[in-house]
Amino acid sequence: MQAGALTAVTPAIAVAGLRKAYGGIQALAGVDLAVAPGSVHAVVGENGAGKSTLMKILAGAIRPDAGEVRIAGELAEMASPADARARGVGIVYQELSLFPDRSLLANLFPDRQPTRLGFVDVPAMRRRATPVLERIGLDADPDVSVGALGIGERQLVELSRLLIERPSVLILDEPNSALNERETGRLFAILRELSAAGITIIYVSHRLEEVFQIADRITVMRNGAVVSTEDRSSTSIGKVVEAMVGTSPRELFPPRRDPVESATRVLDGAPSGLVVRGLTVADELVDISFEARRGEIVGLAGLEGAGVATLLGVLFGTRRADAGEVRFPDGEGAPHSPTAAARRGISLVPADRRHQGLMLDDTIETNISQVTVGALHARRPWLDRAAMWAAARRQIAGLRIRADGPAAVVGRLSGGNQQKVVIGKWLEVGPSVFLLDDPTRGVDVGAKREIYRLIREFADGGRIVLFRSTELPEIVGLSDRILVLYRGRLAVEFEGGEIDDHGLLTAINTGHRPDAGQAHPAPPSSPEEVIP
Repeated sequence: MQAGALTAVTPAIAVAGLRKAYGGIQALAGVDLAVAPGSVHAVVGENGAGKSTLMKILAGAIRPDAGEVRIAGELAEMASPADARARGVGIVYQELSLFPDRSLLANLFPDRQPTRLGFVDVPAMRRRATPVLERIGLDADPDVSVGALGIGERQLVELSRLLIERPSVLILDEPNSALNERETGRLFAILRELSAAGITIIYVSHRLEEVFQIADRITVMRNGAVVSTEDRSSTSIGKVVEAMVGTSPRELFPPRRDPVESATRVLDGAPSGLVVRGLTVADELVDISFEARRGEIVGLAGLEGAGVATLLGVLFGTRRADAGEVRFPDGEGAPHSPTAAARRGISLVPADRRHQGLMLDDTIETNISQVTVGALHARRPWLDRAAMWAAARRQIAGLRIRADGPAAVVGRLSGGNQQKVVIGKWLEVGPSVFLLDDPTRGVDVGAKREIYRLIREFADGGRIVLFRSTELPEIVGLSDRILVLYRGRLAVEFEGGEIDDHGLLTAINTGHRPDAGQAHPAPPSSPEEVIP
């Protein structure tokens, strides 16, 4: 159905004035949205725009602080997912909720199995499941273990589980993030059939080209609010990108320097930078080649699953490449372990500092010395507590960590100061290469500004800096050069003055520059090269 104005038809589902806050953070700030019956309505926006919070409210997973939800014009008080399902609203989340060790049939009825005389009625389950499985074209044995199915088939099992309940509104939150192009095409064909049958579909995705293939209307969210809703026919990817980006706080970022000049000034005659040639990891990376020079900040951008995390893992020794070559400034290849990486001056600030970067119950002193004690001085039978204390004091002063002293417990520090502790422990190694994976996640604006300053200082000191962020303005504002990965391939490279929000967001979502003639990169030569 081509959805137009909603004045002549009662929306299948609508919200008005929805608000939701977590602590002092406003996740939704008065959201209004109306979805026409039988339409495919896309909701897009950057990370943190409020999309997932809105979908969870519609699905009954969380309750709003204010506002109302109406289904087919009637006020709906949905206190739980069961309430939402009872009103005909179902959701498929990005992370599937299947039981891999149970059969396909059992997964279709996880907590609502029909019974007869007090026993599970398996024949009734088969009678209800068969027409749904045929409708979506899932040709699999109902008794097969779900764990034996491919990711595309598992996605269809999740969808089938909802369709058995005959929903009137179906919410899909990033449903194809792990699907290849063939599986995505199959999913879209199913969604078009469901829409034609009168089921209303709300489709959340980062992939704008695919949104324009499937959606009737497109709503853009930014900072917890709806900033635009347009018919697909009256907008464009460029307009949607502009609505998503908004205004960037450029004043937070230190000025860019000339990376070549910086490297020459600091390390005249030093070895060249990082060289990657033909790097391939099965099903995740295909033929990645690039160089990272000393003295520059290289931004790594891409959607979830594009391959950025895998690339960082190979460079730090947590993943192994199947083909290709990596050459660091010391003349050696990719490290075989994080310990080997640390000994060679290759550092990684992980995205999840609380579980991967810190020992929250220990002191700053212990955390700062974690790498040097564990990796560089593993053969010593004792701890040099005086050296550990001195190292902690040095990093507290140099990084401006707000704490009472080296004995302060890290878990009691703010997010920004915790992140500085992670950075500080690597500075004690004297790294030549800094790999930064979303280093400002969960920190306030003031702490971000300080971390940006530190990252620029790392580069100005002649280090190689590779930097990934889930915040687009951050990559644009801080990077000297940006490499965009799309479906496991290095799709686009931006240099200095040509970096802007619009171009980068377009490249991340489509795999090409905004002025490129083709809608997407050339298809791979074989199905095995399609990267989810």
